[in-house]
Amino acid sequence: MELYEGLLTRRSIRKYNPDKSLSKEEILELIRAASYAPSAHNKQPWHFLVVQDKEALRTMRLIQPWTTFAKDAAAVVLVCVDKEETFHREKEGWDYAEIDGALAAQNLLLACHAKGLGACFCGAAPMPLVVANLQKKFNIPENIIPIAIVVIGYPEEEPKVPDDRLKPDKVHWEKF
Repeated sequence: MELYEGLLTRRSIRKYNPDKSLSKEEILELIRAASYAPSAHNKQPWHFLVVQDKEALRTMRLIQPWTTFAKDAAAVVLVCVDKEETFHREKEGWDYAEIDGALAAQNLLLACHAKGLGACFCGAAPMPLVVANLQKKFNIPENIIPIAIVVIGYPEEEPKVPDDRLKPDKVHWEKF
């Protein structure tokens, strides 16, 4: 699939074939693409937690209610970032953790689409309760923040690609 076509045709998939799985090698290939995302000062603060246990996938909805469809997925990848590794300015109270994690998650979504897989981005951060519960359930250290829950599987649906999303009235030239 050509990159530009992939950018315009990727959709969130929420229905998966529950009988199909992904190998460790296939998942690592997807994560390799996620690892090529840009990050502030090239810190690459991401960590990826792969969940394939069917009971964990089924109960993911108890932590993040918008993940009910994860029960039929082949895997969930928690895209996480290390708050200590990300580019930050402690004195000023900001960091790029969530941005870096979101960029890696987007690369993961596009890699899934390119491989014919379905995927859906479900948020973790900035929801404190979701983050804390993911950390507890999966033994994630306090400095590692789950940014996204990316549900991945073999699609059992083909969502309609929307009409052109470019809205010229939202494009500003030189000044807002």
